[in-house]
Amino acid sequence: MTESRTERSKAVVLEFLTTASGSKDFASLDRYVHPDYVQHNPFIPPAKAGLRGFIAGLPDDTRYEPGAIIAEGDLVMVHGRYSGGPGKPLLGVDIFRSEDGLVVEHWDVLQNEVDARDTVAGNPMFTNPQSSPA
Repeated sequence: MTESRTERSKAVVLEFLTTASGSKDFASLDRYVHPDYVQHNPFIPPAKAGLRGFIAGLPDDTRYEPGAIIAEGDLVMVHGRYSGGPGKPLLGVDIFRSEDGLVVEHWDVLQNEVDARDTVAGNPMFTNPQSSPA
């Protein structure tokens, strides 16, 4: 059985996020990011080279943990946690567009994580539905 385009896009994005962003695996960046990559984050320099430089400058203990993931066609959205380095962990929704098995475009929305005991509702801001029993 062949993998659907949506499932392939999802797998590529997860592999890219966990290896390139989380482990500074630049082979993954080269394998999964399109040469004409477009970056929409206002703090990351443009193009594939800008992303490489940004990731290289992250603290060595930076980690990425994926949570909820939604994909349709060539769009993939992942709610994840960026931790390590100075400051509180960041939670983000990363939105990727892929084409022919490569990441070609990225948008994101980021915020500092607040401990559940400090939220009005008392609920954690980050969960991983993939790791929860059905």
